[in-house]
Amino acid sequence: MCEESRLPSWKESLLTSCNFLIHENLCVRTGVLWKQPPSRTFFSDRKKLHTAPLGQVFRLRPFHVLIATGGGYAGYRKYEDYKLEQLEKRGIEVPVKLASEWEVALYKSVPTRLLSRAWGRLNQVELPTWLRKPVYSLYIWTFGVNMKEAAVEDLHHYRNLSEFFRRKLKPQARPVCCLHSVISPSDGKILNFGQVKNCEVEQVKGVTYSLESFLGPRISTEELHFSQAPPGNSFQQQLVTKEGNELYHCVIYLAPGDYHCFHSPTDWRVSHRRHFPGSLMSVNPGVARWIKELFCHNERVVLTGDWKHGFFSLTAVGATNVGSIRIYFDQDLHTNSPCYSKGSYNDFSFISNNNKEGIPMRKGEHLGEFNLGSTIVLIFEAPKDFKFHLKAGQKIRFGEALGSL
Repeated sequence: MCEESRLPSWKESLLTSCNFLIHENLCVRTGVLWKQPPSRTFFSDRKKLHTAPLGQVFRLRPFHVLIATGGGYAGYRKYEDYKLEQLEKRGIEVPVKLASEWEVALYKSVPTRLLSRAWGRLNQVELPTWLRKPVYSLYIWTFGVNMKEAAVEDLHHYRNLSEFFRRKLKPQARPVCCLHSVISPSDGKILNFGQVKNCEVEQVKGVTYSLESFLGPRISTEELHFSQAPPGNSFQQQLVTKEGNELYHCVIYLAPGDYHCFHSPTDWRVSHRRHFPGSLMSVNPGVARWIKELFCHNERVVLTGDWKHGFFSLTAVGATNVGSIRIYFDQDLHTNSPCYSKGSYNDFSFISNNNKEGIPMRKGEHLGEFNLGSTIVLIFEAPKDFKFHLKAGQKIRFGEALGSL
């Protein structure tokens, strides 16, 4: 066809549009149903622009639904935590609302152990020198880190996030109290403290967990040099070695901005280590108030031994992004392994033929560290006149007094 016989472009476009409308009208009248809607066509001069069918545009995939519901639920929990914090600031007692079994099961189904291992590897990636100050400054601003207390204040010194999290402090930044028998082993927030009653320990006010589930079966009396308790006694009574003594507890939550090392809270002797593999759920105060026996679900390392008044234990509880719990004198400890048996634990004794006294620890001595922040639980025996010098919810720093006789 010669060029002169062709229709002008605007007439050709108009004719094509009319044909499309006539064809669509005939299909509707004759009752023809399309299995898939045709893609719409728009004309711009002589160029055709095609759009995908509406069904394809708005097709929802399972991954999108999972992200949307998970993000929405996380946002809802954060909003609930914010409301509780506001009530606490006003001095209003916060009602206890425990999670149901399906909510706990849903939370535990999240691969927090895998995510924590991935986070740990990411933390060990060396940052370029020019990127270190912006990244660490953002973290400092977000979590309120006081770098003036750090042994090295220069942010360029820390090669990766892991080194920055585990930064050391200046010696004078945390003086150790010598007047009181038990000091805080770390920086953090006091979640709860007091006497252990009826074999139950409070993780926060009104929410308890089983003492035996948390510590596990009692260790042999020969290993800990304890007197043999009558078999009919409760688990709590078996831990108390001296007549007239009571069992006490204290829970300290380490926030992401806190100093991540922990120290010996008193002069004592570590005889045994028990490692419980488990979940790595968050242990922030909002979640601790929501999930009963949260500390029994999570991975933890229980150090037990004795001090001058009898039984003494310190437990480092893992949490999300805190799969790494390190005890300096225990090179055989490996936390957050890819595989473990549910409900299992492994024991290690520091009592041997060559070392009958275990590991002696002095008050304030370096004991271990977390890779971010988590929780320390102290459970110990003391006379009835032992007094805590604390208030629930208060901030505390390593070296400050917890209590004394």
